[in-house]
Amino acid sequence: MRKKVTKAIFPVAGLGTRFLPATKSIPKEILPLVDKPLIQYSIDEARAAGIKEFIFVTARGKSALEDYFDNAPELEKTLRQKGKDDLISTLRQTNMDSGAIAYIRQRRPLGLGHAVACAQRLIGNEPFAVLLPDDVIAADKPCLQQMVEAWEETRGNMVGVMEVGPDRISSYGVIDVKEDMNRIVSARGLVEKPAPGAAPSNLAVIGRYILTPQVMRSLRSVEPGAGGEIQLTDAINHAAREHRNVYGFRFDGRRYDCGCKAEYLEATVDFALARSDLRERFSGFVQARAARIEQDVPAAPVGPSEAVTGPDMPLAG
Repeated sequence: MRKKVTKAIFPVAGLGTRFLPATKSIPKEILPLVDKPLIQYSIDEARAAGIKEFIFVTARGKSALEDYFDNAPELEKTLRQKGKDDLISTLRQTNMDSGAIAYIRQRRPLGLGHAVACAQRLIGNEPFAVLLPDDVIAADKPCLQQMVEAWEETRGNMVGVMEVGPDRISSYGVIDVKEDMNRIVSARGLVEKPAPGAAPSNLAVIGRYILTPQVMRSLRSVEPGAGGEIQLTDAINHAAREHRNVYGFRFDGRRYDCGCKAEYLEATVDFALARSDLRERFSGFVQARAARIEQDVPAAPVGPSEAVTGPDMPLAG
């Protein structure tokens, strides 16, 4: 019987230093994108792809993540008393069934490969997905669901890829293309952050993976690199050399790196504009602000006497 992808690893042990001081006491994965935390987008995507078991690789200071996925009976009671049944329904979407979620602590930050290897006993001898919550992907069909459907054709190991220009490609892991089959690309391997002008293709790896137990086993023997870190890329390259079963997948959708402040803000604007309950008012603000930018008028914070009241609200400055 062919095994399905029903387990996913979420590496969430990072310190989130690019968002200090906000992440001094709040896990980066809990930062809101409009009104949902970043981690919820990854969870929703995984559920849509058929994931049943959710494995979080955490670290000290991440207890808020565990609390977020727990039941909140006192809050539900208060909402029920106030007749806010719609919010109760929204709240329950964040709950996880007992036994469906597990937390493993990564004691030292030794790289993505090490974080994935921490979940080895829970993965066993099954294929599994890895989702990096920093990568939020807007798509009609969730990215991981697209990948699972494509993976059923190829099996093996699959990484999500997107086309990136030569000025930015050296910031990514890059596919070394063996055969381009349109949306699916057979790979000789991956090159981690190639030097400018040395990238083997323009296909950059994003934070979505479907991997085999072979990769998990390879992580045991991967030699640590700079800073003692164990790279997931090295284990995937071992699979490419030994089994020739590594593929890239061109997904449909827009990826936002929400570990980057600028892209986090871009995502906030785009996701807000996509919401029917926010679009009218927020689009008015965006259009007015864009007009000011074109006129090179600096923006100023809204003061106490300059409350925002609607799409045609006055702009400070």
